Amino acid sequence: MSQSSGSSADGFETDRRVASSRSTLATEADGTYFNLLEPSSLVEAFIKDPPVGFTTLGIRSSDRVTPAFLTSFDLMTTLDPAVKRVLNPTLNSLGLGRFLKPRTLFVGTTVSEYLLYPSLGDSGAWIMDCLKQAEAEDVSFLILKDMPSNSPLLTPDENKKADDVRDQCRRAGFQVLAGQALAYVPIDFGSIDEYLQRLSSSRRKDIRRKLRKRSEVEVEAIPLGNSVFSDEAFVLRLFDLYLNVYRQSEIHFDQLSFPFLASVLRRCEGEGMVFVYRHRGKIIGFNLCFIHRNNLIDKTIGLVYPDARDLNLYFLSWFFNLEYAIRHGLKYYIAGWTDPEVKVSLGAKLSFTQHAVYLRNPVLRAGLRRLKRFFEMDQNWADPRRNRSRKGSPEETP
Repeated sequence: MSQSSGSSADGFETDRRVASSRSTLATEADGTYFNLLEPSSLVEAFIKDPPVGFTTLGIRSSDRVTPAFLTSFDLMTTLDPAVKRVLNPTLNSLGLGRFLKPRTLFVGTTVSEYLLYPSLGDSGAWIMDCLKQAEAEDVSFLILKDMPSNSPLLTPDENKKADDVRDQCRRAGFQVLAGQALAYVPIDFGSIDEYLQRLSSSRRKDIRRKLRKRSEVEVEAIPLGNSVFSDEAFVLRLFDLYLNVYRQSEIHFDQLSFPFLASVLRRCEGEGMVFVYRHRGKIIGFNLCFIHRNNLIDKTIGLVYPDARDLNLYFLSWFFNLEYAIRHGLKYYIAGWTDPEVKVSLGAKLSFTQHAVYLRNPVLRAGLRRLKRFFEMDQNWADPRRNRSRKGSPEETP
């Protein structure tokens, strides 16, 4: 993948910017919130311009405010695909779909990899404040989303606090469900060739075949806040590419808004970079990433179809990001939640999260205990004891 001479990735280090003003949502650096892998400016943008159909709010506990949001949650979102295929036609024919979208209070955000909560204070008291907020909002569900579970990406103190939060949730009557799988790659290799040697011979052969397209793709690295993002038409073009990926995804939960993307791209703070991919001068994709806590965090991708598929752009961008992380001495490449099978086949490891779910209706609460495994999609795929259709290791999947 060739580098555009206008803005090479090697110039990124000199273009990185640090926020000059104090953030309204303090970062983990000053010990206020745990689990924040991203710059706090990204969470602030989410609060100001939430996804379509979301209403953001803050849950006050002592002198801290935890980000949260309200939305009508489609209960089929994380249902096991095999079960979903059976249920969907029946529910739709009976007109019951609307009853499966209860008003729900989520604690957390969809732009932070993990659940955020105050680093200080009593976990039990914080959870009670969340329950009081759910009662005040008169929601059916309260969900503490993306709780880390012994994450290698967090500090020992953060993992210890997560264990305490989880224990306190169980004591308060929450059901703890397996959440999504966060893909990451430890950058403990010095080259892509060394990285590929860790994969099976069949996988290496397949990847090398796809990487042959790299000479046909140019990459331009543009730091956040660059004047190019003042061009409304350019930002709209990137947003359209994001929507292409969103619309073809099997899971539709949070559709980012144009004001959110424009705000993130135009802010100088946040240590972010947009990698723009072109083929013969035409934009065929982009990748929004952040560098924080010595990690490269892959947040959003946009693609043009069928061009991106024809040029294997998803795979090219994966290895471009790995090369960038190697060059800049980063510790981890954090590749996000979706498509764990594909990412594992590319050499990623998985860190599972958990969701703590509280149903205010005691009858439904009891039912969830019996049915929760059907909503643990990523865990069902990863656990051979649950997934009888899975053959061999993820690396061997087609």
